[in-house]
Amino acid sequence: MSTSNDDGTPPRPGFPPAAGAPSERGDERTGEGAGATRPVGEPETTRSVGEPGPVRPAGEHEPTRPVGGSEPSRPVSDAETTAGVEPPERPAWGAPPPPPPGGGDAGGSGGCGGWAGWGTPGEPLPDQPGDPGKKKVAGGLVAGALAAALVAGGIGGGIGYWAANDQNSDGSTPISAPENNQKIENPPGSVAAIANKALQSVVTIEARGSGGSGGTGTGFVYDRQGHILTNNHVVASAAQGGQLTATFSNGKTYDAKVVGRAQGYDVAVIKLEKAGDVKLTPLRLGDSDKVDVGDQTIAIGAPFGLSGTVTTGIISAKNRPVASSDETGSKNSYMNALQTDASINPGNSGGPLLDSAGNVIGVNSAIQTGGGGENPFGGQQGGSVGLGFAIPINQAKYVAGELIKTGEPVYAVIGVSVDNSYQGSGAKVSDEGADAVTPGGPADEAGVKPGDVITKIDDTVIDSGPTLIGQLWTHKPGEKVKLTWKSDGKTKTATVTLDARKGDS
Repeated sequence: MSTSNDDGTPPRPGFPPAAGAPSERGDERTGEGAGATRPVGEPETTRSVGEPGPVRPAGEHEPTRPVGGSEPSRPVSDAETTAGVEPPERPAWGAPPPPPPGGGDAGGSGGCGGWAGWGTPGEPLPDQPGDPGKKKVAGGLVAGALAAALVAGGIGGGIGYWAANDQNSDGSTPISAPENNQKIENPPGSVAAIANKALQSVVTIEARGSGGSGGTGTGFVYDRQGHILTNNHVVASAAQGGQLTATFSNGKTYDAKVVGRAQGYDVAVIKLEKAGDVKLTPLRLGDSDKVDVGDQTIAIGAPFGLSGTVTTGIISAKNRPVASSDETGSKNSYMNALQTDASINPGNSGGPLLDSAGNVIGVNSAIQTGGGGENPFGGQQGGSVGLGFAIPINQAKYVAGELIKTGEPVYAVIGVSVDNSYQGSGAKVSDEGADAVTPGGPADEAGVKPGDVITKIDDTVIDSGPTLIGQLWTHKPGEKVKLTWKSDGKTKTATVTLDARKGDS
């Protein structure tokens, strides 16, 4: 995956340092100093986004790149039904396509190994009587008309008439569908049915800074009050005096303003302005804790600016530690991501990742690419190689709620600074500086000392500083976790209550 941290500094095995952060220390209280991936929220027609930089899903060493009223705000949960939208049953996917022409025997020569059983089989064409080459022209026309009439059967005689009077000069008589055929209705729960319903609630976001820089990302309707959920890196360029617009699938465009941003979580909430004429249908939010590896997924977004693009895949992995950076490369974001092989590209950022019932289970945020190839839209920017990462919706929902209420994020911390130059397994607490362990903080009260190595949070193995931060940020302040660490060659454990850090400063 390309990153924004291409400063020429060789990355350490596991996770390289972020761009713009010369220090080798990372701080789980500030989120600075750890390796980072590139946001994928824009096709980047106005700025270069193809520079490689580091992202590290769980111990891997390859570069990655991130992929956008008066009543209280309330998102629609999986158990609810939005106005006029009935929640579909968790369905089976639609039937596979029929076999290609000529293929039908199960594994025989020229066959397709069992495709003959897919879909609804058509009626076989009757044998053509005799050899057309030995018949008179009139006889050939009669035979062709007879065959067409037999096939048409219950349809009527129109096709037979066409075959007798419109036969091609080469003797070919293709059969067209009857003119009164009806459109095939997509069954509830099919990809088409889910996509058609969800597309009306997905927007393409254009962000422009005061200097004209910016790009394109995606967002989706979070509630009926006009809040749109997206990624921080999608709107960051417009946060300070810039311009934001959101365009729906029907082509209507509305100005928007930033309600709040959480750089550490890579989550942002914007709100539509003067949008009284639009009927907002929030997407239903699912439960990302109940997602299983192998579950089917649907991603919707605007890859390379192509709005309304729908792709499908599965959940490839859960709890994948991923770090990314904003467009400046100076601030890092961390997530315990859902990994999917649904095609996600620059511009998909902030868009919804749906399950097979149409519920949002994640916010698409990052990708890992094969690196550096020329893309057809201009610039050096790689595309999807089947490794996409989404912020679990349970975490995004918590962050969005805080941003709507207060305008700023809240992070769970234990009160340590992390040494990102450490090459071993685990997250090493910095062994220098007065702030290595915050006096009176959770880690200090548990007995953690500078130079100790944290190896577990509850039952989750911690293999690096970014993994520690990402795992802590899946929790809320005030929750209790079991901390395991090594100190002076001994393994120690303690239950600590997580402290809170407000804001991104």
